[in-house]
Amino acid sequence: MITVAALYQFTRFDDPATLRAPLLALCEAEGVRGTLLLAHEGINGTIAGTPAGIDAVLAHIRGLPGCAGIDWKESAADAMPFGRMKVRLKREIVTMGEPDVDPRAGTGHYVEAKDWNALISAPDVVVIDTRNDYEVGIGSFAGAVDPGTRSFREFPGWWRENAGHFDGKRIAMFCTGGIRCEKSTNFLLQEGVTDVFHLKGGILKYLEEVPEAESLWQGECFVFDERVSVGHGLTPGKHGLCRACRRPLTEAGRHHADYEEGVSCAACRGEYSDADRARFRERQRQSDLARKRGAAHLGADSAPSQRARKSLSFWNRAGATRDQS
Repeated sequence: MITVAALYQFTRFDDPATLRAPLLALCEAEGVRGTLLLAHEGINGTIAGTPAGIDAVLAHIRGLPGCAGIDWKESAADAMPFGRMKVRLKREIVTMGEPDVDPRAGTGHYVEAKDWNALISAPDVVVIDTRNDYEVGIGSFAGAVDPGTRSFREFPGWWRENAGHFDGKRIAMFCTGGIRCEKSTNFLLQEGVTDVFHLKGGILKYLEEVPEAESLWQGECFVFDERVSVGHGLTPGKHGLCRACRRPLTEAGRHHADYEEGVSCAACRGEYSDADRARFRERQRQSDLARKRGAAHLGADSAPSQRARKSLSFWNRAGATRDQS
């Protein structure tokens, strides 16, 4: 079994570029793969490897400035869910595009997984899913508001346009692993909302700790690795992945007339040109040849479009990290 660790920490890195090479070297030495993002505001990512390899990388990260108390969420995979290891430098570890937002200055009230059902069942609470549309499409909490955003950058605009609908309500927000809610709750506090709450540890912690018989979660949770989705107990889900747009696929979606492996699905068929699809087809051909040789084709998990590149930001992908949390 492979251990998968999703992590983030908002802290101040004066020079994140100096942290990159030692972190990458350690991950490669330990056989750990995935994606880690470094920015002045902290670290974020998902990595996978042997338990010993993950422990070594986490020990290194805990030694970084402000990361001694970093929290992470672990799950298991039957096979390595990432093709390679990437440590990237970013402006933000989860991209919101609001320069004044700083979770270190304050966030909403954390709500433990065991207490979440009671909160979101209260009549004066509005529950908002802060994830992107393709994530919400395969699962969410019953009754949650879906902003319909294609990227986390759109969330502030959506809130400002719709805030009046939620006057007099307490706001409870959630995301995959918690990172987006760190920013979105700080943002709402700056917008003058006082009763703001968010699910500590995100959906992943909820699915890990809350028994399915007591759960208010419906569907599966999109994750940013080759498992694609997980269910209760963090067991791998049933969704596949379109390699063109990085959206999740149901079994029915894989049998749709517009689905071509590595090239298109019903959701993205009209988003790319014939030239794009020709490139994707060649990439898929190379991937198939590499698989037959028993080798990994590193281009197979590359994001071919602006949408896919955004989704690879984690946890936002992800790929390893696509706005994941």
